[in-house]
Amino acid sequence: MTLVRFQNQLPDLLDRLFNSEVERWNTNHFSKTNTTLPSVNIKETEDSFEVEVAAPGFNKTDFNIELNNDILTISSEKRMSENESDGENVTRREFSYQSFTRSFTLPELVEDEKISATYENGILSITIPKKEEAKPKPIKQIEIL
Repeated sequence: MTLVRFQNQLPDLLDRLFNSEVERWNTNHFSKTNTTLPSVNIKETEDSFEVEVAAPGFNKTDFNIELNNDILTISSEKRMSENESDGENVTRREFSYQSFTRSFTLPELVEDEKISATYENGILSITIPKKEEAKPKPIKQIEIL
């Protein structure tokens, strides 16, 4: 008769799951200045790419959008003083979008000169049009001779 020693693998599995998730959380959601990075949605349509940045509480003048060698950089630096609460005693402050920088490498198939941006209801929307050669072509029927 062989005795098999039972090893509880559940704690090991949980340790691996939570440790890797905790490590990724720090790199995915916080900037080097220890502030939270705004979430971004990127959508592709037939004619363009749409970038949406969730940044409530900003003004459109707070943003800086630059394109340098196919790298689109979205940044903001909003200075908030510690005592900006009009006499209120704030015991906890978690809004931390004071400054951030997000960069995206654009494909060569975009119209650099036609990029546009709007800011409405806390969402910064950037439209990046595609070049004509990047747009899908209609189906062409080829005649058999």
